[in-house]
Amino acid sequence: MTPTHTDASAWLLLEDGSLFKGKSFGAKGTAGGEICFNTGMTGYQEVFTDPSYTGQVLIMNNAYIGNYGVKNEDVESDSIKISGLICKNISLRYSRMTANASLEDYLIRNKLVAIYDVDTRLLVQHIRNKGAMNCIISTDLSDEARLEEALSKVPDMAGLELSSQISTKEAYTAGDPSSPIRIAVMDYGVKKMILECMVKRGAYIKVFPAKTDIEELKAFEPHGYFISNGPGDPASMDYAVATVKDILATNKPFFGICLGHQLLARANDIPTFKMHHGHRGLNHPVKNIITGKSEITTQNHGFGVDPEAIRNSEHVEVTHLNLNDGSIEGIRMKNKPAFSVQYHPEATPGPHDSRYLFDQFMEMIRNNGSIA
Repeated sequence: MTPTHTDASAWLLLEDGSLFKGKSFGAKGTAGGEICFNTGMTGYQEVFTDPSYTGQVLIMNNAYIGNYGVKNEDVESDSIKISGLICKNISLRYSRMTANASLEDYLIRNKLVAIYDVDTRLLVQHIRNKGAMNCIISTDLSDEARLEEALSKVPDMAGLELSSQISTKEAYTAGDPSSPIRIAVMDYGVKKMILECMVKRGAYIKVFPAKTDIEELKAFEPHGYFISNGPGDPASMDYAVATVKDILATNKPFFGICLGHQLLARANDIPTFKMHHGHRGLNHPVKNIITGKSEITTQNHGFGVDPEAIRNSEHVEVTHLNLNDGSIEGIRMKNKPAFSVQYHPEATPGPHDSRYLFDQFMEMIRNNGSIA
């Protein structure tokens, strides 16, 4: 394995005018999006392929990225979904014998523009203070005026609808068709491990495109409904909120993760809001206030659910709280078999503290009385 990397220059411009010079890593070109950061030390390939990162330029906060290369199996979708990548240091050689390629080869194959030799700790601190904002990475543009022009064309994440763009175009199934549990999955950017967590628990699932109507969902004769994670602003997804309301009207068990959590809130007239800089990583502490137990969670979200509106809700109650900032991490309905969490219990990457929620969903389905 002979590294072929060359230290060509690259530039990073933030919306507030902050300009950083670094080195190119990956594909050449220009890429923009909302800048965000992930605090995880490992699992970069799963993170890069998470559809919820669509439209975002990601800072990996670990000091070195690429140490263990990439492996064909370690993906959450069929391609890299981040818009660009920012690193401190990169590793041209990888140590994992089972890896299929280096990280740089993988980025080039997926046409991802990346920059390294940037002080990522300083950059993360800047975002924590100033908040999420758009940025541009370029290996082609070095003139600040041209970078600013390119940056002006990057759409704001607030108000941006992305899920219908990345959702499956055709419905597909997974699991054993003879299973006594059938689950309809709304794909707003679902991760592969989420589907696997349900299939491993004996479910036969059918994954539907984002704008599927309730009649087509009912035709599958599901015993429960799952609403997936995904990118963009939930406030821009009236079509999905309408679908969630239709699903809730069936009184079948309902489970939502991340964006699905936000859509369940909005279906109950609880607003969502753009967070200052979001939660992304695999070490976020959450307390289950029903059981009193805490769990370390994987998270990836830039929007949250209005805590005051939930506390004033007649039909919704809080089940989980973030122990860092007190934000809402889980809710359930009092009058229907429906619950959701803001974090990612499938945890790829991350600890498996929260996978009990899939067991809880299966038990809810079994106890609902709809299985013959």
